[in-house]
Amino acid sequence: MAISVFDLFKIGIGPSSSHTVGPMRAAALFVQGLRERGLLEQVRRVEVQLFGSLSATGIGHGSDNAVIMGLMGEWPDAIDPSQIGIRIATLRETDTLLLDGRLPVPFIWARDMRLIDENLPFHPNAMTLIVEGDDGELYRDTYYSVGGGFVVDEAQASSGVVDLDRTVLPYDFSSAAELLELCKKHNLRVAELMMANERVWRSEEEIRSGLMKLWRAMQDCVEQGLKHEGILPGGLNVRRRAAKLHRSLQELNKPNVIGSTLSAMEWVNLFALAVNEENAAGGRMVTAPTNGAAGIIPAVLHYFMKFSEVVTDANVVDYFLGAAAVGILCKKNASISGAEVGCQGEVGSACAMAAAGLAEILGATPEQLCNAAEIGLEHNLGLTCDPVGGLVQVPCIERNAIAAVKAINAAQMALRGDGQHFISLDRVIRTMRDTGADMHDKYKETSRGGLAVSAVEC
Repeated sequence: MAISVFDLFKIGIGPSSSHTVGPMRAAALFVQGLRERGLLEQVRRVEVQLFGSLSATGIGHGSDNAVIMGLMGEWPDAIDPSQIGIRIATLRETDTLLLDGRLPVPFIWARDMRLIDENLPFHPNAMTLIVEGDDGELYRDTYYSVGGGFVVDEAQASSGVVDLDRTVLPYDFSSAAELLELCKKHNLRVAELMMANERVWRSEEEIRSGLMKLWRAMQDCVEQGLKHEGILPGGLNVRRRAAKLHRSLQELNKPNVIGSTLSAMEWVNLFALAVNEENAAGGRMVTAPTNGAAGIIPAVLHYFMKFSEVVTDANVVDYFLGAAAVGILCKKNASISGAEVGCQGEVGSACAMAAAGLAEILGATPEQLCNAAEIGLEHNLGLTCDPVGGLVQVPCIERNAIAAVKAINAAQMALRGDGQHFISLDRVIRTMRDTGADMHDKYKETSRGGLAVSAVEC
């Protein structure tokens, strides 16, 4: 299974990669399939079935709206988030869905948008799309949103081939041990090895340009988060804090203060809060590697860019490549889906990735980079995904800020050592996988346990 840095980092919309970005992609792929089969003009009815975690918390994450947008032919990286509410309201008023953005099909929300409290065998994030014609059912397919915006259809799930990319990489690795051996054998830094692999798909110029585009999108997201104030949508009455914190920190922006450890930590908090508040509001995001954990990686990179004396585009590129190496290991050997392994798979993986990326641009050896990632992930093991009200707000927003600071500390600790550590990165990733398998479903993005039910008592 070949995974690119651009598979892990994708421009999309909030609030959830597995419950918003994934379902929209799945529905758009479904429409694409109808088009290829010549069935679009024959469609007279569409039915959407959301299962498992999508049924339990999907409404709070906008899964229903995301599927509709996908059926209208929209894709997460291109859609205008400000138009979603308007188009959904029009559909509800007229009971008409514009399939592929142009073909009017009757769609009665209460009848055709079904939430089914049942888990399908392959993955808890499942959805089935069905279209009917004049003579009955024309076509159906089931899709699984497996985390980070990745989507698997029924054919892939049934065959066990969850990733059709069988590209042969010059430095293929499936474990940290293999990664370290390749770096040692070929005298490469992790970012250099990753760049060589990426050149199989794209030219180096395209890779660097694409990664800088991701960075600009992350910067735009922070800027938007610093502008907006008020209450986040969803009914919890959670107030945005980033804009107010930004004004406070700007007042303290003096040489004798800005260099202090506590001040730096507050800026890291600020960057993470800004991103995750935008995510909670359904704004433009970069999945990194999920939306629920999307504030960690940009917050750490913003920290480096703000507090380092010399910064270059090469730092940005190497940061993403170093982070992606660890993200690939987490996805291959465990999961980045909160519905599958809890929040340790989202925030834990992102923390490890950010620690690795920062270590890379601070001059870490491959061994130190893996040590940084191991520290970042190890201290997120067992983290539950229990969002209050099914929204990506409490505890998700603050959790990103805490993990971003943790990632910086992990990188610093690793750089003070020689890269040797008691528990390997591979063992910690396997532990995350096993812990997730043992974790009760109520702690895996269903809002049926943990803080999600404790908050009711407050």
